[in-house]
Amino acid sequence: MAKAKLDPLAPARGPILSPRFIVALVLMLAGIAWMAWYGAMVRVDPTTVPAPDPGSPQFMYDLGNWNYLIGFGLVFAGLIAAAHPSTPLGRGRGVVVGMLGCFLVGLLWICTYYVFSNDLSNIPVFNDLGQKNLFVGIGFMAVGFVFATRWE
Repeated sequence: MAKAKLDPLAPARGPILSPRFIVALVLMLAGIAWMAWYGAMVRVDPTTVPAPDPGSPQFMYDLGNWNYLIGFGLVFAGLIAAAHPSTPLGRGRGVVVGMLGCFLVGLLWICTYYVFSNDLSNIPVFNDLGQKNLFVGIGFMAVGFVFATRWE
């Protein structure tokens, strides 16, 4: 029997659901859920007259637009945690997918903001963030650079 030839350029395969990847998914989902809960249940629509009472919990209403920082921060932290080689997005083709995905989402976020910046009232998250939409787009691009450091 001949020895099986190993391809030195073949990517190393690891487990799909590593503990780090599960934590990354939970962080991303928690960030999305935080922003969705704030936008749908807590935030008062500024266009309605008379203004309704804010939803609960009260501490979320008191945080105001900081809720978006918390939500996007959790999403970015989850994406950064997913860039580790022990996760599917941190090795092989997953790095390219994560890198290009974050770059494109950031670019689309900024372009969408610039195209609709005259009237953001119809776009749910964009209307609350205003100029801070640039930080969100640049944040996605920064996470793309985290993935770029893992590219071999």
